[in-house]
Amino acid sequence: MDNNNNTSVEKIESTLSPAEFRAYNRLAEKMDLYHNYFRQTWNQLYDACRNNKRPAGLSIRQFLHLGLDFCWTLATHHSIEEQVLFPFLAKKMPEFAVGVPGNDDIDAAANDLDLDLLQQHKEIHAGMDRLEDYLQRCRVGEDELRLQEVKRLMDGFAAVLWTHLDEEVRTLRAENMRKYWTLAELKKFPV
Repeated sequence: MDNNNNTSVEKIESTLSPAEFRAYNRLAEKMDLYHNYFRQTWNQLYDACRNNKRPAGLSIRQFLHLGLDFCWTLATHHSIEEQVLFPFLAKKMPEFAVGVPGNDDIDAAANDLDLDLLQQHKEIHAGMDRLEDYLQRCRVGEDELRLQEVKRLMDGFAAVLWTHLDEEVRTLRAENMRKYWTLAELKKFPV
């Protein structure tokens, strides 16, 4: 974490009680837990590709399952966000409103933020779908697993994925959430 971010967190913590800070920061902490799983799995897959060697004790079948599980789990995570969390947050937060039906009036405000989380999802899924397709072909024997090909496919959406994992959590942190929501409203959140 950089010094500017630490200063920001210290300021917000000093103006909120510890309980209030936890309430406002709850979604960011939950999201970061999920995102840490994706970061860890990505790193395990990517390190194997960079080293051109599967992790010790991991068969080809297990490696393919790890990659496919990453794709399926991330797709499910994004589906839940897009169907439940984003529409709820979009009621007040322009960061989540772009592309959500019925929120045309705040699309322009969100565009000024240069933070289109739904567009990031689309870009991630375009690359992830190519990775999943390749891993599936390997799993059923239509293609041979080549770690350099897995790396090439992962490189195709790495930047947008890692940016998204960080930006989404940052957007849900207490200092941003309190701009839009009261503590009473936080209790009504669907997650």
